[in-house]
Amino acid sequence: MRAGACLIALLLTTTAYAQTPGGSAYHRAPDAIAKALETPPTPGVAVSPDHRTLAILGRENLPTIANLSKPILRLGGYRIDPATNGQAEVRVQWLNALSFKDVGSGRTVAVKLPAGLRFAAPDWSPDGTRLAFYAQDADALSLWIAERDGSARMVARGLNGTFGTPFAWMPDSKALVAYTVPAGRGAAPVSSSTPTGPVIQESAGRTSAARTYEDLLGDAHDEALFDHYFTGQLVRIDLAGTAQPIGTPGLITEFSVSPDGRYLLTERLKRPYSYLLPARFFPTEIAVSTLDGQPVKTLVDRPLADDLPVDFNATVKGPREAVWRSDAPATLVWAEALDGGNPRAKIAFHDTVMMQAAPFAAVPVELARTQARYATTIWGDDGFAVVVDREWRTRTEHRLAVAPSRPGQTRTIATLNYQDQYGDPGEPMVEENAAGKPVMRFTPAHDGVYVTGDGATKAGAFPFLATMPLAGGEQTRLWTAKAPYYETVVALLDERGRRILTRRESAKLAPNYMIRGLKAGSAKAITAFADPAPVFAGVTQRTITYPRADGLQLSGSLYLPAGYDAKRDGPLPTLLWAYPAEFTDAKVAGQTVDQGNRFVRPRGISHLFLLTQGYAILDNPSMPIIGEGGAEANDTYVKQLQQDAQAAVDAVVKSGVGDRTRMAVGGHSYGAFMTANLLAHTDLFRAGIARSGAYNRTLTPFGFQAEQRTYWQATPTYTEMSPFTYADRIKAPILLIHGGADDNSGTFPIQSERMYAALKGNGATVRYVVLPNEPHGYRALESTEETLWQMTDWLDRYVKPKQTGSAVAASAARE
Repeated sequence: MRAGACLIALLLTTTAYAQTPGGSAYHRAPDAIAKALETPPTPGVAVSPDHRTLAILGRENLPTIANLSKPILRLGGYRIDPATNGQAEVRVQWLNALSFKDVGSGRTVAVKLPAGLRFAAPDWSPDGTRLAFYAQDADALSLWIAERDGSARMVARGLNGTFGTPFAWMPDSKALVAYTVPAGRGAAPVSSSTPTGPVIQESAGRTSAARTYEDLLGDAHDEALFDHYFTGQLVRIDLAGTAQPIGTPGLITEFSVSPDGRYLLTERLKRPYSYLLPARFFPTEIAVSTLDGQPVKTLVDRPLADDLPVDFNATVKGPREAVWRSDAPATLVWAEALDGGNPRAKIAFHDTVMMQAAPFAAVPVELARTQARYATTIWGDDGFAVVVDREWRTRTEHRLAVAPSRPGQTRTIATLNYQDQYGDPGEPMVEENAAGKPVMRFTPAHDGVYVTGDGATKAGAFPFLATMPLAGGEQTRLWTAKAPYYETVVALLDERGRRILTRRESAKLAPNYMIRGLKAGSAKAITAFADPAPVFAGVTQRTITYPRADGLQLSGSLYLPAGYDAKRDGPLPTLLWAYPAEFTDAKVAGQTVDQGNRFVRPRGISHLFLLTQGYAILDNPSMPIIGEGGAEANDTYVKQLQQDAQAAVDAVVKSGVGDRTRMAVGGHSYGAFMTANLLAHTDLFRAGIARSGAYNRTLTPFGFQAEQRTYWQATPTYTEMSPFTYADRIKAPILLIHGGADDNSGTFPIQSERMYAALKGNGATVRYVVLPNEPHGYRALESTEETLWQMTDWLDRYVKPKQTGSAVAASAARE
């Protein structure tokens, strides 16, 4: 990115606004928005494994731009804080307060923490007696343990959080395993300003396609930095803080202890590295050792995965996704591709799932074969587990019942389109067993498992609790949430599922946790979280449905400002904020789920804040792009997008709420791509807002979003879908916003930079705003307020003013 793009560029190309508006200082959002943003967010909740205690977690508000702008390193697809050896600010949701609430009595105990302590990744011990978390110091990460009596203590310092959460509980709850900075590590490598030679990459004719990734290694110095910061030492730390090293240091991306506490499963990265792929593709060793670090078994030592097909279900050859079987003492489970990693291979089964029990000397046994790419296994016991696979091309999911004690014998219990909301049967409930591993919750007679789901219907989503018989057959509903509530099942509080813990909300009531007695029909609130943004209490919402030109039913959530009166205020300026989605089944694409029982309060850069500024908003109007019968959806992307948008605009106008002459469209990421396309190919909108988008698909030539074909396989589609191709047709004013440090695959800031240049060069009315140091989703308070100020200012200038005369006549002629 150009050096000049490190400043916020506020550039207008119209005569009326020739000067850069407001200079380059950050703007404060309109007062109503700013006050909502500056209010602390609602706390989070973590339920203990024994369901006796709620950990109430105070969440930090938006970070400052100063905090976000601390030096970071971008290495191998990661962003890290070199000062603490943890992940960068943008990758962590920091917490700042902790208390424990007893579920039975309601008694609350505040945990005594040092003033200003920031912590993350709270995790209950398997026995539910204490909570561990890691905290951020100025120059390190530390490991803490909090007791239910309100006391807390630091038990270790110098954790290595570069790969993620750097600790895990031992199954006996008496110790933890932590990933730490190796003792005696020296200073970080220093780069010389004088190069020792060129950076050379070479390919000798082998196909090695790679999608477009961010934050990759770039030279030998980056490799040295990667080794320095990401290398760690596993240690066992008891509750008193005594540490015992496990094995040797390495680039350990994942680690887990067997349920019996005897073995350790690790994944380590090895050289050679890649400059075209992130670290997850680097050579990898998956191995088992004892808890004192003695090698037991190497499952796989695979090379750099730089030869994968670009298809979404493509995968590596050999063992992958190795985990411990949750319900057995020490049984290793992994998947292997039967198709060489190529999902396009025409074979009956694409994956096999293998098992091998300690001491790992016997020949592995095949648990199951899957028709599509293996996704996961939900564990129960020797007699029942559920193996799940998924195929992206058809959006198909298979669920197989299997008895681990009789491996190889499978029974299909469900085949479904995983985009089908109405047909979703829910999933088995899982909870941690005594070893802290997730297992299914069986009924008292052990003839079924408890199941929960969202319960989506046209009238709304009404979560449910049911039992699914192990032998097969229909589920039995035990409870279903009822209007006006959206109430999800969090945990069962007794063996028969007669008392449950739920999280309940409605359009008017903030989410809170309840104890519900199913037999008596009672419900008792055990938390009392307040409305974090009461300024939205008067906002109204309703789901509207409407047909596309081809008859497909579409829908969207129509929000109206607080105090809006149709007779008094008339049609409003309206913003359509959307994100296209690809489907393989028109019936699924046309499903409508009323959102009237949800509690909606915007946070961050949400477009819903514009409700405080007098705009109506059609939120998430259906923008389906459908490819049925093997057809490629994107080959008719522009046509379908036009039809989707026309139907949405017509519906809002027909409702009497929207003013056809004052319509705007906006979106983030793929929604920004959609926005630019709609301005290029329709005249429905007076202005658009496009945040962090990609506009030229030749810059993502090995696939993007749901497109699996390469640019060379589908050149016309890539060209037609790129709004950059039609920049000369965009006449409506467009606001481009982009994070200067975008970390999302394919949405490099250069996408907006070049789109701005194309629009400016063709005489468009355009403003290009770069938010320094911001990732794909903007985090800092200053950047958030700037974004919302820009959005408000843009719409106030180009959409809110009423049109008169010939402009109104032209709009009327289009109806």
